[in-house]
Amino acid sequence: MSTNATATSGSNKIQRRPFVAELLKRRGNTLVVPGLGSPTWDTFASGDSPEYLYSWGGMGLAIPTALGLALAQPSRRVLALTGDGEMLMGIGSLGVVADQNPQNLSILVLDNEHFGETGRQSGLTGNKVDLCAVARGFGIERTMLVTEQGKVDELAEFLFKGQGPAFAVAKIALSEDPWRLPEKDGGTIAHRFRVALGLENP
Repeated sequence: MSTNATATSGSNKIQRRPFVAELLKRRGNTLVVPGLGSPTWDTFASGDSPEYLYSWGGMGLAIPTALGLALAQPSRRVLALTGDGEMLMGIGSLGVVADQNPQNLSILVLDNEHFGETGRQSGLTGNKVDLCAVARGFGIERTMLVTEQGKVDELAEFLFKGQGPAFAVAKIALSEDPWRLPEKDGGTIAHRFRVALGLENP
């Protein structure tokens, strides 16, 4: 049975930085894979954690990376946090997620309806592209659309406690937030993440 939840008010009113910070306060022991650009900056700005696997330059790879992690760590919830442009670039990954059907994987798309990494051009999701419908078309049954700042608790329940795979879209405002840049060295990021998982020595 599909679960298609909607928390709506006015579109594109969510302020991304405080919204992500409040959401991640509720993650419990969820591992987080933020996509490149703003999702990584938002995640780092919320408070750094060795359980955040930051991405630099791998556009379209947040969901494939999170999927592999979810399959490798079945006892841990995994959240892929990505943008609408990156989601569209890696759209085929949703088919693989549906096929593998990981019960511990959740995906959140921060959708400002613009391509921020390439100059903030108007994107596709402000017109006819419905990412929740696309996810369902690929076979992901549990989807949620959020358009209100105050729906963090409902979204957290959906992403962190319900059965996966779960796919959510948060319609966020187009904003210019201060850059908050985490560690950039890939080896360092991977090592501290593996240490946090108990896979390597400090």
